[in-house]
Amino acid sequence: MSNSPLIIDQVQARALLAQIDVPLILRKLFCDLAAGQAVQPPQQWVEFPHGAGDFINYLGVLAEDGVYGVKTSPYIVREQGPLVTAWTLLMSMHSGQPLLLCDASELTTARTAATTALAVDALAPATAQRLAIIGSGKVAQAHLRYVQNLRDWQHIRLYSPSLDSASADTRAQLTGLDPRLALADTCDAAVEDADVIMLCTSSAGPVIDPMRLRKPALITSISTNAPRAHEVPPACLNQMQVYCDYRQTTPGAAGDMLIASEQHGWDARAVLGDLPELLCDMAQRPNYDRPVFFRSIGLGLEDIALANALYQLQR
Repeated sequence: MSNSPLIIDQVQARALLAQIDVPLILRKLFCDLAAGQAVQPPQQWVEFPHGAGDFINYLGVLAEDGVYGVKTSPYIVREQGPLVTAWTLLMSMHSGQPLLLCDASELTTARTAATTALAVDALAPATAQRLAIIGSGKVAQAHLRYVQNLRDWQHIRLYSPSLDSASADTRAQLTGLDPRLALADTCDAAVEDADVIMLCTSSAGPVIDPMRLRKPALITSISTNAPRAHEVPPACLNQMQVYCDYRQTTPGAAGDMLIASEQHGWDARAVLGDLPELLCDMAQRPNYDRPVFFRSIGLGLEDIALANALYQLQR
């Protein structure tokens, strides 16, 4: 057997991802995690010397598929702005040989959005009709793609500060993603009366304050490489019903949860459920007497599962 892994670049990964059912693959992965057929270690965060940046390793084992792997993602500080890349290495548990080296940027976008979609499907009220999206980049657009058919959305509002200087073509491209989508002039206008609010930004600090919402909503939040990044004020975790992608690792890595624990008395045992529990009907569903918060940090298993799907497709 050759020791040389299959190499997939970003363009190839994008084309292959269009041929697989990403949410279905991730749903199986979380069920495998619940059944003890997968292993998800904590993220490994390492700083570069002299403030030059850092990198995060996302690890994972899929025993039923006989593979393990790691996604490594550096955050490189530069004068012209930080550079973030990501590559996933897939390994065989049987031969010990490398199977695949894949540019993980497309995998990261897809798995981030599809994980949020699984949470929206599990947690959003069946009657939810108003969707808000904060962010307008590739990740935000992927979020819309994966959730647009999960509920009978009557209104979809999108806001991003970058739209203030966006071209007419960019604005038209966004509104063309869904006939129900309208661009909001402010963040407050986007989230007004929303049933579900998806935060899809690379912000290192709060984007909205859930305590200012006119009614309880489901708020989903993702991670970026910036240290202790958070999209809601950490103090408000004490006033929300909190869920996450994986309770064994997320509270020890999510910036809002770390700050809430250290400075505001929040306890990780307050997490009501994670995706393995929600998808296997082992978690309490929210009652919406207060805001509901779903926090994902991105699991190595998600990257490994998608990398394995691309590898099987290319074999």
